Amino acid sequence: MTMTDDRQERIRNRAHQIWQEEGQPAGQHERHWHQAAADVDQEDAGKPSADKKPGKKASGAGKAKAAPKEEKTAAKASKPKASKPKKAAK
Repeated sequence: MTMTDDRQERIRNRAHQIWQEEGQPAGQHERHWHQAAADVDQEDAGKPSADKKPGKKASGAGKAKAAPKEEKTAAKASKPKASKPKKAAK
């Protein structure tokens, strides 16, 4: 089986899966096929090809950078705030 045949088979299987998930609607085959092709292409984009060696990832790649900020914000929120003394009305 060639690479093109394999891709076509994967698209066909994914399109069928989409059709089933949507309750097997009639007349949506083209939309299902295009969605399936996009899904397969997206899967392929995430995989390194056999011809290319995977490159080194930068330090910390794939880690969420927002988590430390959230932790700091949560820590600040849990600390009681010092209130300033109110001025007496004259």
